[in-house]
Amino acid sequence: MAVAAACLCAAVCMATLSACRKNIGMTTVHVPDSVRHYYPILTGEVLKLSFLLENTGDQPLIIRDIQTSCGCIVPELDTHMLLPGKQVRLLFKYESAKNVGYVDHTIRIYGNIRPTGICKLKFDINVVTHADYTRDYEELYKEAVERSNIIRGLVDGDESEKGYWTDDISHDSRAQKKYFWRDE
Repeated sequence: MAVAAACLCAAVCMATLSACRKNIGMTTVHVPDSVRHYYPILTGEVLKLSFLLENTGDQPLIIRDIQTSCGCIVPELDTHMLLPGKQVRLLFKYESAKNVGYVDHTIRIYGNIRPTGICKLKFDINVVTHADYTRDYEELYKEAVERSNIIRGLVDGDESEKGYWTDDISHDSRAQKKYFWRDE
């Protein structure tokens, strides 16, 4: 009797949960100023980006993924769902330490967005070096080694890895006669 009651309870729960399921369709979004041109910044500065995303459709927006064209752009996303008629501010940090010159980046937001499932945000900026002083390789290397000792091994190599080997120490060139082909 208890087994039959447990089976009946499980069947009722499954029917109730399956009846609550709703398929979410495609929706539309609007981003004011989705293509931007920023004023130049110095190498190493951080640019904070803020895009206002509005769900203009009648379905909830589900953000599945955010892909940036460069690892130097870091998204700061609090929510992955946006109800119809609501807005969310998407925040990003662009770290310009690895770029010099004109850069053009794209941020792709993937979700149930009509018609292709992608919303693109684009920006460009000129990253310039300081006019008074440009650091050379040794200074950049020293700063990088101070941050992480892994870089020293990548640049200088490991003492045990010389990039070559020898067959036998008995064939050492220093032990040979000066002109071994001559008979003296």
